[in-house]
Amino acid sequence: MRSVAVVGAGIVGLAVARRISQQWPGCRVTVLDKEPTVAAHQTGHNSGVVHAGLYYPPGSLKATLCARGRDLLRTYCLNRGLPYREVGKLVVAVEATELDGLAEIERRARANGVPGLRRLGPDGIREVEPAVVGAAALHSPRTAVTDFAAVARAFADDVRGEGGQVLLGTEVVGVRREPTGVRLRTRGDGAPAEHLVAEHVVLCGGLQTDRLARLAGDRAAPAIVAFRGEYLEVLAHRRDLVRGLVYPVPDPAYPFLGVHLTRRVDGGLDLGPNAVLALAREGYRWRDVDPADLAEVLRWPGFRALARRHWRTGLSEMAGSLSRRRFVERARRYVPSLSVDDVVPGVAGVRAQAVDADGTLVDDFRIHTLGRVTAVRNAPSPAATSSLAIAEHVVAAMRGAEGP
Repeated sequence: MRSVAVVGAGIVGLAVARRISQQWPGCRVTVLDKEPTVAAHQTGHNSGVVHAGLYYPPGSLKATLCARGRDLLRTYCLNRGLPYREVGKLVVAVEATELDGLAEIERRARANGVPGLRRLGPDGIREVEPAVVGAAALHSPRTAVTDFAAVARAFADDVRGEGGQVLLGTEVVGVRREPTGVRLRTRGDGAPAEHLVAEHVVLCGGLQTDRLARLAGDRAAPAIVAFRGEYLEVLAHRRDLVRGLVYPVPDPAYPFLGVHLTRRVDGGLDLGPNAVLALAREGYRWRDVDPADLAEVLRWPGFRALARRHWRTGLSEMAGSLSRRRFVERARRYVPSLSVDDVVPGVAGVRAQAVDADGTLVDDFRIHTLGRVTAVRNAPSPAATSSLAIAEHVVAAMRGAEGP
């Protein structure tokens, strides 16, 4: 294979490009992204948590690639001098009604080989996190935090170091499969020409991946529905409230983990995120509204089915977004000393959540292959943790399909 184009300069796209550059010497690798910087969206707007693999069904792609990716990422960060802090995580069952959910997480975590996992009672919880209360908890001491944007920039440097290109400010607006390759039509100042031809194309467009896949002729579900996750920032004088990461037992009906406290790699402490429908694909604020994006979501049968099924939860998430007090109350269940006066508005991210036509929220990673085009159709959390392993998986599939 002499040429590959990767569309998307987030952490997954750059990891794939890096893997191709290393596995196939002499292959011309080109990464394209419409933004002026790498890691401009999901990679640069997340909490930085390196997940240990607690939640994922054993045998799923998420479980397998998270475990492998966690180890690869830790080694990479240590070798490159990038920040990597094992701050530990508590998943807390506040009430007896949550113990069954906690037991299921423990079952999955042990099956997934999560290192150092411990089950704690109330006294054990206080030893790990003195401000946290609960009936029981799971402690994952090896859960870590890093700076995923810095990791992505390092991946981009690796691609360039192997002779590849990273073309920023270059939007892909057409994907045409031809007998001997794939022709990309681009626009933007970063493109050397209006058309770029590669023997294989990998689509890692995150929030735009379903649109890119449709351009390539892959019209199958799922479609992307953008959910905004808003954070509150804990004030500096209250950052010692917790030592690491503190999570509730999540609702098994959703691929979201609930409002939690997250220690950032720079020492900051955040509360969040919630999960509200974004009014634009890249809508980081309530005032970011794109009528065309919103109309596309409302026309999607999967979203209408999702809304009918979960409208009460949607209203609850919206109320938490509009009321700081309601937002904080969710965390006060397990950190009762937290006050609304301890927080100020923080950052927000947008999650590219894939939704099937029947309204099912797609939980596992999903990767489609259509001839010479590979589309990473669903790569939510823990995709950043798993990025190096996802790259191995994608490149192995490409090798199997076309040979070295």
